[in-house]
Amino acid sequence: MNEERACLDCGTALHGRADKKFCNDLCRNNYNNQLNSSSYNLVRNINNILRRNRRILEELNPTGKTKTTRKKLSAKGFDFEYHTRSYQTQSGKTYQFCYEYGYLPLEGDEFLLVKREAE
Repeated sequence: MNEERACLDCGTALHGRADKKFCNDLCRNNYNNQLNSSSYNLVRNINNILRRNRRILEELNPTGKTKTTRKKLSAKGFDFEYHTRSYQTQSGKTYQFCYEYGYLPLEGDEFLLVKREAE
C-alpha cells in the first residue's frame, strides 16, 4: 500500500502528501516548462512577427493614412503571411490588419496604409 513515489522531474523520492508529484517548486516549474515549451515557442514566434509587422506599419504610417510600396515593407522585414484580421469593405476591397494598423494592396506594388481609430 505504501508505494515509493518519485518526483516527475528529477526522480527524487517523494514524502508527504499522497498526491504530491514534485519535490519542490523548481522541479514543478521545470517540468511544466519542458512540457509546454514547443507550443510556447510557436506562439512566441508568431507574436514576435505580428509585433514587428505592427511596428513597421506604425513607422511607415505616422499620419494615419498613407501609401507605400511592397519593396519598402519587405526591406524593413514585413511578413505578409501574418496579420491579426481581415476586413472586407462593401465594395469588396480586403484590408489586412496587424492590430489597429492595416494595409490594402493597390495596383502594382503599392499599398494603402491605414490606422483604425478606437471605437
